[in-house]
Amino acid sequence: MAIQTSCSSDRSDLSLRNVSVSFPIYHGGSRSLKKSLLFKGSGGQLASDANQRITVEALRDVSLSFSRGDRVALVGRNGAGKTTLLRVMAGIYEPVSGEVVTCGRISPMFDISLGIDGDISGYDNIRLRGLILGLSAKEIDERLVEIAAFTELGDYLDIPVRTYSSGMMSRLTFAVATCFAPEILLMDEWIVAGDASFLAKAQQRIEDFVGKAGILVLASHSDEICRQWCNKGVWMERGQVRMTGDINTVLDEYNRA
Repeated sequence: MAIQTSCSSDRSDLSLRNVSVSFPIYHGGSRSLKKSLLFKGSGGQLASDANQRITVEALRDVSLSFSRGDRVALVGRNGAGKTTLLRVMAGIYEPVSGEVVTCGRISPMFDISLGIDGDISGYDNIRLRGLILGLSAKEIDERLVEIAAFTELGDYLDIPVRTYSSGMMSRLTFAVATCFAPEILLMDEWIVAGDASFLAKAQQRIEDFVGKAGILVLASHSDEICRQWCNKGVWMERGQVRMTGDINTVLDEYNRA
C-alpha cells in the first residue's frame, strides 16, 4: 500500500521508503514488436499487472532520505527515472507501493510558466502564479512591489501578457518563481531566464533563491552545475538507485560507466 504523508514541523526532511511507481501501457500479453520497442524506449522494466495490462515500472523499491542542508543531484541517462522521482517527491505521482514522508513545504520548479493567463495583465498573473506556488494573498501583496521592480517591465505589467515578447514573459515568470524562500526545492534542470541583458541579474537571484532552500533536489545533465551546487549525488538507472554518496564520487563513477 502506498503512503504519502507530511508533517507540520518547521524542519526540512524528505524520505522515500521502498517506493515503486508503474504506468499501465496497454492490454494484452503478446510478445510483439510493439512490446519490444516499449521496453527499449521506456528506460524502465516492462511487467504486467493483475488486469493483464502491460506496465512500465518507472521506479522500483527506491529508498532515500534527505535533511536540511542536503543539496542532491539526480544523475542518470534519459529514462533512468529522475523526473518520475521528482514528481513522486512533489506529490504529482502516487507510488503503487512504499512511503513518501515530507516535513516542509514542497516547491517544485518544473515549469515556471505554469498558470500564466495571456488574457490578463502582468500584475494579475503575478497574483495567480503566486497562488499556484502556494503563497497566500497577503504574501503575494507583500512581494508585489519587489517582483514588479525586478522584472523591469514597468507599465507593461498593466496590460495583457499575450502582448509580451518571449523575453518579457521570461522576466515575469522568473521573478515570481524566485520570490520566496523555499523549504524543499525540486528542480528538473537548472532555471534559466530571459535575454542577455537580464541574465547576470537573473543568475544572482537564482543563486540567492537556491541558497535559501532547506533541501535542494536537482535533476541535471550538467556535471558543472551538479558539482557547483550539490554535495550529494544519486545515480538512477532503469528506475532504481544504483549509487548514492558524495557528489564528486558519484559523478566520477557515473562518467566511467
